[in-house]
Amino acid sequence: MHIAIVGNIGAGKTTLTSLLARHYGWEALYEAVENNPYLEDFYSDMKRWSFNLQIYFLNSRFQQIVEIQSLGKNVIQDRTIYEDAHIFADNLHEMGLMTTRDHANYKAIFANITSFIKAPDLLVYLRASVPTLVNNIQRRGREYEAGIRIDYLSKLNEKYEAWIRDYKLGKLLILDKDKLDFTSNPEDLGTIIQSIEAEINGLF
Repeated sequence: MHIAIVGNIGAGKTTLTSLLARHYGWEALYEAVENNPYLEDFYSDMKRWSFNLQIYFLNSRFQQIVEIQSLGKNVIQDRTIYEDAHIFADNLHEMGLMTTRDHANYKAIFANITSFIKAPDLLVYLRASVPTLVNNIQRRGREYEAGIRIDYLSKLNEKYEAWIRDYKLGKLLILDKDKLDFTSNPEDLGTIIQSIEAEINGLF
């Protein structure tokens, strides 16, 4: 079983991934953030480092999926390979922060990679408003995220909504993060787990 948690920066993906992995006793696979050699440079100069960062994420996510498919484990994954292309790379290109040449190259690599992989059994989308995202980003206090612009988060939200609206690769569960506090409210987490199990049981 492969469940993936998706959503904008600061939506709570890593926290929910951790809580669900603990609940189910499954393996958690996290986004390559802490040891990412490009992230800090990217936030200080997006145009210069956008392609490098996206290729790094694409490769690390592909390695995760190869591991998932080869080991056959039950996993909860923090963010997917699809977001890298449909949300982040496309947005960078539209904002003029990735050249058309680099974007075309990136999308060709993405298409080749995704022809070899299987989509998650269940995609859980954490929908969150920009104020909620900003509040979460400020609370966790990652230095390299301090300069993230509001318009950048807003454009990413638009991209997420468009992608989720057309998502057809598997089961989908949408959660409203503005109304859920699964970090400190066990009842909210319980509600999410019930919703996930309803979807999982429908897979068999």
